[in-house]
Amino acid sequence: MTTEGGYVATEWGQVHYRVSGESGPWIGLFHESPLSCRVYEAVLPLLGRHARAVAFDTPGYGASDPPPGPGFEIPDYGRVLAEAAAGIGMEKPVLGGVHSGASLAIAAAAHLPPAGLMLSGVPLFDAEERARFVAGWTPEAPLDDLGSQFAWAVERYRRTWGPDLPRELLHLAVVELMRVADRYEWGYQAAFRYDPSEALAAADVPVLLLNAESDRLAAKDAAALTLARDARLVVLPGLPGQPHLRAPGRFAAALLTFAQQVGRNGAR
Repeated sequence: MTTEGGYVATEWGQVHYRVSGESGPWIGLFHESPLSCRVYEAVLPLLGRHARAVAFDTPGYGASDPPPGPGFEIPDYGRVLAEAAAGIGMEKPVLGGVHSGASLAIAAAAHLPPAGLMLSGVPLFDAEERARFVAGWTPEAPLDDLGSQFAWAVERYRRTWGPDLPRELLHLAVVELMRVADRYEWGYQAAFRYDPSEALAAADVPVLLLNAESDRLAAKDAAALTLARDARLVVLPGLPGQPHLRAPGRFAAALLTFAQQVGRNGAR
């Protein structure tokens, strides 16, 4: 399967997306900050064999226009992404995302009723964790004419994604961060301020928690299982994180099985 790109107009300007597949259930995917829909580059064509899979660039990241300014919250981002999804004709999709993308999927579901939710690493932080991330996770990028920002980004991803990070994943992460280095914290800070627990508990749809065994947020899966009304957990063993990037085949297979199952149940 091939993928195609496009743009859709929203109240915040153009939202960029990539799509694969022409029939089957709709699947909408949201990425982690501060990256782009390129993180689903290997996943989309696998899903597109049996579904219509769309990955969006969050406003302000990738090739999407930014919000009018900093300070908008995850429900605002979710509303705009739901507007984008509806604008390309998505109906009753499975909405999914990784880390901050999981919060976006939950928030978008309030405006585009889904058939199900796929959440990979739900940021269910307590107040102390939330304050710590708000204060320390997004230092200002050292933008100068010596290129310090590139070494800073490389060190950041080797530290947060692990020293064994494959070269191609390191390159992807650094390039996408550098595209938005002057505002990379906007969506991050919104995600850290947002508590998805109430919206997750209210979601009256099946939920797939699809995570890497040693993901930074794997410890939050137990809380997500308790909060969600109809949840199941699939753990991809042997992965330190980033299941969509490190094991796209296994990630896509689990997501597609879930999307087909909720699609059949919804048709009854």
